[in-house]
Amino acid sequence: MAQEKFAVIGAGHFGQAISLALSEKGHEVLVIDSNINVVQDISEDVAYAVCVDATNKRALLNENIQNFDVVIIAIGNDFVGRLLCTANLLDLGVKRIICRVMGKSQRTILEKMGITEFLSPEDEVGALLAERLTNPSIISYLQLPDGYKIAEIISPDRLIGLNLGDINFRDNHKLSLITIRRNFEELVADKVDTKQHIIGVPDTSTVIQKDDVFVLFGKEHDIDNFIKINL
Repeated sequence: MAQEKFAVIGAGHFGQAISLALSEKGHEVLVIDSNINVVQDISEDVAYAVCVDATNKRALLNENIQNFDVVIIAIGNDFVGRLLCTANLLDLGVKRIICRVMGKSQRTILEKMGITEFLSPEDEVGALLAERLTNPSIISYLQLPDGYKIAEIISPDRLIGLNLGDINFRDNHKLSLITIRRNFEELVADKVDTKQHIIGVPDTSTVIQKDDVFVLFGKEHDIDNFIKINL
């Protein structure tokens, strides 16, 4: 994957997490925040970190913000600041803008400004927590259009010892098994440690083991039905 140039505006916990993840993947990352303390905290972990007021168009221009492939606006509670920053980036002709939103009204306003890509960590965490509270078997999931999702599900006890041919996800449950995450014992620093690894693309002879995690794709109601009948 070619290295891209990212600018992250707002270096709170969310902005820092994005910046560090992008930097670890080898991308060039510029972090912008108006708080000198947070800028100093992250400066050694990214390519550049500057203390700049992102609501000031000239200040952004001085950082050559228009030359970045992607600019992520991760500013938290200051919605007015996010709007001013967004307007500045649009005026400067930034190629791709991804903006944090909190609620439908903020999203609607930003859409009217021409923004099409959004980050909504609070909504995503809330939805995931609600899903896990109502379906403890689900570890995580990715909601897809048209009622589909990809879900990580703890293997039901009643399926342990069966092979995938016996279960037949596709014909019996209308689901596709993408892969399985499985526990393996490894020697780390002279101590035996248990770590999970993807086993690749499983075939029909693969036998289900205790604590396996299924990565399933299918309609949301089919995933729910699979969990219910295997409790």
